[in-house]
Amino acid sequence: MVAAKKEKLPRVEIGILGGTGFYEIEGIESIEEVKFDTPFGKTSDAFIIGSLEGRRVAFLNRHGRGHKILPSKINYRANIYGFKMLGVERIISVNSVGSLKEQIKPRDIVFSDQFFDRTHRENSFFGEGITAHVSLAYPVCPDLSRALFNTGEELNLRVHQGGTYICIEGPAFSSKAESNIYRSWDCSVIGMTSATEAKLCREAELCYSTMNLICDYDAWHEVEEPVTVEMVLESMNQNIHSTKAIIKKAVASLSPQRESQCECDQALKNCIVTQPDSIPEESKEKLRYIIEKYIK
Repeated sequence: MVAAKKEKLPRVEIGILGGTGFYEIEGIESIEEVKFDTPFGKTSDAFIIGSLEGRRVAFLNRHGRGHKILPSKINYRANIYGFKMLGVERIISVNSVGSLKEQIKPRDIVFSDQFFDRTHRENSFFGEGITAHVSLAYPVCPDLSRALFNTGEELNLRVHQGGTYICIEGPAFSSKAESNIYRSWDCSVIGMTSATEAKLCREAELCYSTMNLICDYDAWHEVEEPVTVEMVLESMNQNIHSTKAIIKKAVASLSPQRESQCECDQALKNCIVTQPDSIPEESKEKLRYIIEKYIK
C-alpha cells in the first residue's frame, strides 16, 4: 500500500470513475495499481493508473471489482479525495442510467448538466469545525462536458447534451408512479451515484462531467418492459466500446490547462465561512488537499 503522503503519490491529470473494464482501453501504457488510505477512509478499490494518448489518467471502479458496493454504501468522499491527492484536475464519470424521455433511447449517451438529488448520504467534505457553502447552480464543468459531447458527435454516436439527472438512493429501481413523477418534473435520466460525486468534486475544485449510458426506460414506458438487471448489463456490454472510444479521443483533445470559461478551480473561493483561527488543526490537516490555498 502506498503511503498517503503528497510527495510519494504518483501525479495524474485526469480521473475516470466507472466500472470494471474501462481501464482496458487500447493504447493505454505503463499501467500500475495504486492503493492508499485517505483522511476519509478507504476508496472503493485501487486506482489503476496509466498513460493514455500522452496523458496520465487514473481509473477507479466506484462499486469495487466484482460490483460489491451498493450505491448508498460507496465511500464517495474517499474516492473523490483520493483523486485530489493524486493531483487530478478533471473527472469523467461513466454511469448506467435509465431514460425518462421517449427521444432518449437505450444505448444513447447523455451528458447531463443538472442534478436533482433525492439521496440522504454524506455529500460534503466539510464539518468538524469548518463550514463552507459552494455554489451548485451549474454543477457540471461546461468545458469538459462539451469536449466529451463533441467527441461523441465526431464519432457519429447517438449523444445528447444537457438535461437533468435525478439521483435516487437505490438500490431498488423506481416504481412506475415514481418514474412518472420524475418525468413530470422534466428530468431526463435517472441514476443512483452521480449527484453525490458532483457535489464533492465542486468542493474539491475538480472539473466534473457525467457520461450517462442509457440502459432502459426505467419503469414509466407503456410498451417497453420495466428495467431489470439483465437489461442494464446487456446495454452496458453493448455500450462499452463507444464509451472507451469517447474517453480515448476526448482525453487526447483536452488542453493541458483548464480553460478560461471553466471556473471549477475557483469553486471554493470565498466559500469557507469559518474564521481561520477557529478551525481545529486536525480539520485543517484532514482537508489540506482542498483548502490549503485558502487556509494555512
